[in-house]
Amino acid sequence: MMKRQFWLIGIVLLAALSACRSKSKDGPTDTYSSGVIAIAADESFEPIVQEEIDVFESLYPLAGIVPRYTTEVEAINLLLKDSVRLAIATRTLTEEEMNSFHSRKFYPREIKLATDGLALIVNRENPDSLLSVRDFRRILTGEVKDWKQVNPGSRLKGIRVVFDNKNSSTVRFAMDSICNGKPLAEGNVSALRTNQQVINYVAQNPDAIGVIGVNWLGNRSDTTNLSFREEIRVMAVSAEDVATPGNSYKPYQAYLYYGNYPLARPIYAILNDPRNGLPWGFTSFMTSDKGQRIILKSGLVPATQPIRVVHVNDE
Repeated sequence: MMKRQFWLIGIVLLAALSACRSKSKDGPTDTYSSGVIAIAADESFEPIVQEEIDVFESLYPLAGIVPRYTTEVEAINLLLKDSVRLAIATRTLTEEEMNSFHSRKFYPREIKLATDGLALIVNRENPDSLLSVRDFRRILTGEVKDWKQVNPGSRLKGIRVVFDNKNSSTVRFAMDSICNGKPLAEGNVSALRTNQQVINYVAQNPDAIGVIGVNWLGNRSDTTNLSFREEIRVMAVSAEDVATPGNSYKPYQAYLYYGNYPLARPIYAILNDPRNGLPWGFTSFMTSDKGQRIILKSGLVPATQPIRVVHVNDE
């Protein structure tokens, strides 16, 4: 990893020196498969984006992708400010944002990369394994604050919900798609900074529910994507008002593929690269057979690659 960082720094310096010497007025000097660019990506997708970058750079040694893992809000803002020409997010541009680009004679492209899911994780000591979207909505809006209101037999007390970041796509999805625009309750709902911090917090607090992206759950020793990280438990979620073992699903790849898991969301590459340079080259790789196989291996559903669905038996 240290060698790779030094290599990238060297490439950046060489590119800067070259640009200064040529004093080019034509803007970016990267090509479809060479040069150095920065991209912005929602931190929720850091594991999968980093793997895409590593493979792409191994195939194209003259290319350097410098990722900035940040909130979805910041990723879109960097794209709007022309600080990056590629952003990876869970939404497309709003009409206002698109008009901003059009006013400057830019015409961004939005390309779907995959289908992701939001996972609800709990502590290993928490016996509750099922939750309906309805009850989760009530928890998020403050109507339900105690585990006994979800399960009368629970020995746990107050529910604490933790998100990755207050400006993340995870929070936006919860407000827009789960709470139907209602604000999240203060007090029992809070945000940390990263998905890994959410996992660590839940692993140490029996009364917590964490909300993270599915690609953070992968058990690296399981190539079938049929198991999750061992330090936490993943809840099964139901679209019905009352969750039962028969109508609740965990965010396995098969359930995302068939639409059984109710907390699914798309992932997009948003491009503002009129010169068809390295941002286009990297995006094309992510939608290619090799790039989509990386998505498949991560447990998400590829947008363009057919998948062989492996059926699972929940606990």
